Amino acid sequence: MSQSTTDPRMLRAPPKRPLRLSWSDERVRGIVWQVLVVGLLGAVVWWLWSNTVHNLEVRRIATGFGFLRREAGLPIAESLIEYNPTDTYLRALMVGLLNTLKVAVVGIVLATLLGTLVGIARLSRNWLLAKLAAVYVEVIRDLPLLLQLLFWYAILQSLPGPRQAMQPLSGIFLSNRGLKLPWVEWQDAHSFALLAFLLGAVGTWLYRRTALRKQMQDGQPRRVWPVALGAMVALPVLVWAALGAPWTVDWPELRGFNFRGGMTISPEYFALLLGLTLYTAGFIAEIVRAGILAVPQGQWEAAQALGLHPGQVLNRIVLPQALRVIVPPMTSQYLNITKNSSLAVAIGYQDIVSIANTTLNQTGQAIEGIAIIMLVYLTISLSISLFMNWYNARIALVER
Repeated sequence: MSQSTTDPRMLRAPPKRPLRLSWSDERVRGIVWQVLVVGLLGAVVWWLWSNTVHNLEVRRIATGFGFLRREAGLPIAESLIEYNPTDTYLRALMVGLLNTLKVAVVGIVLATLLGTLVGIARLSRNWLLAKLAAVYVEVIRDLPLLLQLLFWYAILQSLPGPRQAMQPLSGIFLSNRGLKLPWVEWQDAHSFALLAFLLGAVGTWLYRRTALRKQMQDGQPRRVWPVALGAMVALPVLVWAALGAPWTVDWPELRGFNFRGGMTISPEYFALLLGLTLYTAGFIAEIVRAGILAVPQGQWEAAQALGLHPGQVLNRIVLPQALRVIVPPMTSQYLNITKNSSLAVAIGYQDIVSIANTTLNQTGQAIEGIAIIMLVYLTISLSISLFMNWYNARIALVER
């Protein structure tokens, strides 16, 4: 049987035509148009910049970021780091940044968990559960987010005072001052134990990768849970015990007209987190449902034929394949929950937008204040996008 051969001359790249300085050459036209567009944009930017600088000089408005070193005199109700009004504007803005991250990170985790559960519930064979999930999705997505934030904030503000606070569980109080929870008095031993847990988690992940690689070579499965138990439980406990095993729980108590001790979740933060989580979870639920439906029905049938129960089919067969459809649109929802946190100013939560607005009102340097807000959200959004793109590439199918 004869085999066809390819002419080696057909594999060569076509010769490049020399560049002719003529308008009839499409490459020359492309270069000219690009230079003109870039030049026009540069001229517009230069005009805006020079006009802004001229107007600021005429009105004797200071420019630059030197104000960041001045005393802020700005009271902030809650912060993750130590702060008092005598600190600088830079410190105040750092507090606002951390408050924004506290909402965004916790909101992303909670919205992902709730949205995944609701999305799975919409596909449930239980008629009541599926309909309740559908009603939740349709109602929560049709109401403006700002309206929901105001609703939850009004609900929390209408709760009784500390003396009549609701107590769903022992040591937990809910009132118009927020949610009071017991909390462990944090010491150095807890910090080192947390560090040991993180190192153990990394070590477990590395061991799991090595075990899977060896299993692919010799076909022998290796248990990961003993290593995880030792690295993520036993090691932190040993570190904690070696440093004295401190364990003092700070219980909230009613003293006078307010609570003392414990951890406080303010009504502003609680309302913002609740509104963002419930609102974004409605969109995530539809993304999860679409991702699951994108998996061919034959995958379900084949897994059930092997004797797997529905939970195993969902966790081991369907969701890993659905992730390739879920992750790209999920990135947009993570970005939305971060940017929507700027609505915190409507209910009095002091995030980066609220503190930057107060700063620019006090200093009169609006351009710098707006630039700081834009830089913060741009940095956070790009970080989320880079991480999600990396994860999406990691779980993508690789052709062999």
